[in-house]
Amino acid sequence: MSPEADTTRQAEGAETPMTRRERLAMRRAVRESKREEGSLRSQKARGWMEKLLTRTLTGAIYAIIVLACLWFGTLPTALLFAAMGWLCCSELLHMVRMSGRMPNEFLALGATVLFPLLAFVRPVYLIGVLFIHFMACAVWYESDLRVSLGDVAITFFAPFYTGLMFSAIVYIRQAHPGYQGALLAMGVVGGIWANDAFAYLIGSRFGKTKLAPKISPNKSWEGLWGGLAGSVLVWAVVAGSGVCQVSWPLAITTGILSAVSGIVGDLFESRIKRGVGVKDSGNIMPGHGGMLDRSDALIFGATTAYIILRLGGII
Repeated sequence: MSPEADTTRQAEGAETPMTRRERLAMRRAVRESKREEGSLRSQKARGWMEKLLTRTLTGAIYAIIVLACLWFGTLPTALLFAAMGWLCCSELLHMVRMSGRMPNEFLALGATVLFPLLAFVRPVYLIGVLFIHFMACAVWYESDLRVSLGDVAITFFAPFYTGLMFSAIVYIRQAHPGYQGALLAMGVVGGIWANDAFAYLIGSRFGKTKLAPKISPNKSWEGLWGGLAGSVLVWAVVAGSGVCQVSWPLAITTGILSAVSGIVGDLFESRIKRGVGVKDSGNIMPGHGGMLDRSDALIFGATTAYIILRLGGII
């Protein structure tokens, strides 16, 4: 072997270890960069698991509180949904203020709390409260020239959307004071929850056709059908168990229409959030967002269930 060839081989052999060290250093640098960004596979898996646990724990606590209040009677139910209505209305007012409106929080929150409570005390008083609330909004509008008609409209609408529609659950629970009424109210709430859960599970796994891409890009028609199936399943249990003598046709009708109404409610709140540029209505429920995020479908769905059950002679 010539001296020149031997010298070249030695030079190549000397470069090889240095090249490997450089590659290892480069890999470590890339990994460290990903670690700082939180984009490592292990970090993503851990983050996903933490979010799932947080969402599950928060949802379980929320469900236990709601079901316990429904079980123990109309007064706990009225107090709970008055508090939930107050939170939902507060979050709604915060969002509309971001859009430039200045609603009267005192009038809106006061009426919101009164609606579920009066549904327990004397439902007929609700008409009087509605009129008094409207009169108060009118006096406020007349007494302050800085107030716009849009501010008045939001002040009147917010309690109607949150407190008054939440009163439907109090009505349903009050119609049958015993355990049958508790089971019926649980069926109403459970049907809406099942609609949400099945829509998420089916939509995330099989969803391809977007339901409302400009409002809520993650919702799909496949998820909608899955949610309807979940709601009907809960109402099938209600009918099969003989709760309040709910017939099969009435149960299926309630399951379908309350689920569809819940979806409308979900999209309605999503449209409000998109209009003001926020992801969640609040942060009171870790993993879920705000109370309005958790209750948007329930507000519409429970009101629809009340109307159908009322027309069906159950309440």
